[in-house]
Amino acid sequence: MATVIPFDRNFEPRYGVVEPLGPGLRRIVARNPGPFTFRGTATFIVGEGDVAVIDPGPDLAGHIPALLEGLGNETVSHILVTHTHLDHSPAAAELKARTGAPTFGYGPHGSGPGGIEAGGDPNFAPDVRIGDGDEIAGRGWRLEALHTPGHTSNHLAFAWPERSILFPGDLVMGWSTSVISPPDGHMGDYLASLRKMLKRDEATYWPTHGGPIRDPKPFIEAFIAHRRDREEEILACLRDGLETIPDMVPVIYADVPPAVHGAAARSLLAALIHLVESGRVKTDGAPDEESLYRLP
Repeated sequence: MATVIPFDRNFEPRYGVVEPLGPGLRRIVARNPGPFTFRGTATFIVGEGDVAVIDPGPDLAGHIPALLEGLGNETVSHILVTHTHLDHSPAAAELKARTGAPTFGYGPHGSGPGGIEAGGDPNFAPDVRIGDGDEIAGRGWRLEALHTPGHTSNHLAFAWPERSILFPGDLVMGWSTSVISPPDGHMGDYLASLRKMLKRDEATYWPTHGGPIRDPKPFIEAFIAHRRDREEEILACLRDGLETIPDMVPVIYADVPPAVHGAAARSLLAALIHLVESGRVKTDGAPDEESLYRLP
C-alpha cells in the first residue's frame, strides 16, 4: 500500500504582497506557479528593521521591487540561498544590486559530466560560503545553517532556534515530495538529510513551496516511507521483467500526467542509483536512463 502524505494543497498566496506570518517573520510569494513550484516560490524575511532574506526567488519582473516596497525603510543585511535552482537563487543578483547586502550559500551549483542540469542556476556563487553548523546573525535573530544535500548537493536548510522554526527549502516541501535528479541530486544523500531532520526538534517548518508544516516528524517519516514504497515498486517491476526506466515509468507513474514523466524518469534513475549502490539491483556500467537493470 502506498504511503499517504498529508499535503495541504489549499495554500493560496497573495502574490506581490509581503505577508506577516508571526513575530519577526514575513513572506512574499513569486508569481511563478507551475508543476514543480506549486503556487510559487516563497521568499522569507527574518527580523525587523535589519532583516535577512531567505531564497530571493526567480528572475521575475516585479518580485524584488514588491519585496522592497513591502519592507519600506527596513535594511536587508543578509541574503541567504537554500540552493541553486532557477526558482530560488537568480533574484539574489537584483536584490544584492539594490541593497548592497552580501549573499550567503553553500557554494555554486554542482555539475556532472554533462555540466549543470536543466533547472540549475549556473550564475550564482555566494559572497560568503557557509556550511553545516555555521551561524548567521543579525539584530534580533540568529539562524543556523544545516547542510542537507540530496535535492541538490549544495542544499541548505536554516534553523531559527529561538523560534523553533526550520526553513527547509526544497528538502521538505508542503505540497509534494522533492524531485531528485542526478547527477547533482542524490537519493542516498536526500534520505540521509531527511533522517538528519528527524533528530531535530523544530516545531514548525516553513517550506519554500506550500504552507507551513506544524507537525514535521510524522511528515518526514512519511517522506522516507514513500521512497521505500517506490523502491519496492521498482523491485516489483524488475521481477515482472521490466528492465528499463522507460518501461517502468508508465507503470509506476500511471496516475501522473505524461507531461511530468520526464521528471519521473529522473527520480526513478535516482532511486535505481541508490539501489545499485546498496547492492539490491545490478546493472552493467554506470547506471543511467538507458541502462538495463536486473535483480542480483
